[in-house]
Amino acid sequence: MDTKSWLIANSPDCFTELYPEELKLIDEKRTQLVYQKGENLLKQGAFATHVIYVIDGLVKLYLQTGFNKQINIRLARRGDFLAFPTLFGETVYGYSAVAVKNSTVSMIDKEALQNLLRENTNFAMRITAKNFRHEAYLLEIIKNLSYKQMRGKLASALLYLSQPDFLEEEVFQHLTRQDIGDFASISAESTIKFLKEFEKEGILSLSGKEVIINDLRMLTEISLKG
Repeated sequence: MDTKSWLIANSPDCFTELYPEELKLIDEKRTQLVYQKGENLLKQGAFATHVIYVIDGLVKLYLQTGFNKQINIRLARRGDFLAFPTLFGETVYGYSAVAVKNSTVSMIDKEALQNLLRENTNFAMRITAKNFRHEAYLLEIIKNLSYKQMRGKLASALLYLSQPDFLEEEVFQHLTRQDIGDFASISAESTIKFLKEFEKEGILSLSGKEVIINDLRMLTEISLKG
């Protein structure tokens, strides 16, 4: 498969904006790696050397907030970038990242990507729009931490993890109850308790690790009320 077809096949909403010579350049400035489930891709506070592009798999991004304490920021899947702020002067990684299933990524040279953003405005706008959506979710996390009760926090986390983008990833199969709780900033014990409450209320069904949303309207209402 040539450079153009490889990049387009693995990034249908992003690298299609690049010209052939730009595609060739970015392909020459990337290294492809495979991470097994549980392997760390990034370490919070480590020197930032590359931007990471997810080709396939599922990656959990989280903030270490204390000894054995963390807040899960988001999940990254096919087509997402990690460590994007390093393009704008950040010298260390602001969060950690771990593969929650086997994942293939490209480590892209920062300077090469910076040059493409400067020279190709359509490409820059596509990436900016993608990162804006992630920023909007980070604002939602702040709201959750600021005023929502635990039921509302968990409802918000479940809505995020159940969005259409993640359906094909079967995310709940790759997450523990602690993982789900860390998306809501509540304990694993509270997560289990409220999941059972939601199940009794007919809002969702539990089957092993799977969480199946039955009443999206009610779950959304709980999230909004906090």
